[in-house]
Amino acid sequence: MALETFLNTFAGNPLNRRSDRRTDPEWVSQRLHAEGSLAVAIWNGKVLVEKAEGGAQVSYLPARLAEDLSGGPERLLFMGLWNETAVFAVDLEGPADPVDGPLAGFGRFEELRGVALDLPDAEAAISATAKQMFEWRRRHRFCANCGQPSEPEDAGWKRRCPACKVEHFPRTDPVVIMLAIHTGPGGEERCMLGRQAAWPKGMFSALAGFLEPGESIEEACARELFEEAALDTLRVNYHSTQPWPYPSSLMIGLHAHVAHDQAAPDQTELDEVRWFTRDEARAMLAGKLAGVSSPGRLAIAHQLIRAWAEA
Repeated sequence: MALETFLNTFAGNPLNRRSDRRTDPEWVSQRLHAEGSLAVAIWNGKVLVEKAEGGAQVSYLPARLAEDLSGGPERLLFMGLWNETAVFAVDLEGPADPVDGPLAGFGRFEELRGVALDLPDAEAAISATAKQMFEWRRRHRFCANCGQPSEPEDAGWKRRCPACKVEHFPRTDPVVIMLAIHTGPGGEERCMLGRQAAWPKGMFSALAGFLEPGESIEEACARELFEEAALDTLRVNYHSTQPWPYPSSLMIGLHAHVAHDQAAPDQTELDEVRWFTRDEARAMLAGKLAGVSSPGRLAIAHQLIRAWAEA
C-alpha cells in the first residue's frame, strides 16, 4: 500500500534502498556488473541531465562506466533498486567538465536547485539523495574520533576508521520551518512571514531554525518564533517534511498558532516581519501582490503558505 503523505520536492525517492544487502560486497558487486544497471553522475555537486519532453530527465550512465570513472569505492554509491534495476551514483570532481571528455554525448551537468522542478519528481529525489551522500563523504573523510583517514563501507553508506575502528554514518540536520498563524477577535486568521536583507527584494518567507540537542520539534518551533519575532506559541501542527541537500538538512514543516500579533524582528536573523490575510497570501503566491513575493514552489515554505492560504 502506498504511503499517504504530502511530497515536497526532493522527497519521494522511489528506490528500494535494500539497506539489508549493503553489507554484502559480493551482492553489491553482482548488481554493479549486471547488464542494465545504471548510475547517476554528480560533478562538483551538479547532476547530469538531458533534455526531455516538457523539461529534463536524469541522464543515466551504465553502471560499469560509472565504476571506471569512480576510480574505486570512495566515489561510488549503491542507491537501491528501481524494480529490479540496480541504481548507483558516482561522484566526479575537478575543474574539467566531464561532458567535454569521457561523458561526451551524455547530456549536461546542472545545478540541482535550478533544474529540480524540470525533472520528474522521482528523479529529483534520487539526485538529491546522491548529492547529499557525496556531500557527507566530502565533509567526513577523516575520523572525528582520532583524526585519521576513514574508509567507505556498506556500499558507501558507512565510513570506518581503520586506526581506531569507530564507525561513522551519514548525518541529517533537522530544521524546523514554521508559518506563524494568529487568530483575531473575530475569528479571522493571518499568517506572519519575515525577510532577511540578503534575500531578493520584497521576498518574505516562513521562519526557520535548527533543532538543538534536547529539544522536541514543538519546543524548537516555539523557541525560534520567540527569539526571531517575539511571538508566543500556543500549539503546533505538522504539515510535511522535505529533504534539503544543502548540504544535509531535513526541513520539518509546521503551522504554529501564536498568542498575539505583536511580532518584532530581532534584527539579527530577521530585518522585517509582515502579517498577511488569506487573500493577500493567495495574491502573493500568484505573483499579484505589489512589491511582495514568496519563495518558489521548490521550497517547503511555499507549500506551508499555500496549504494555509487555500484552507
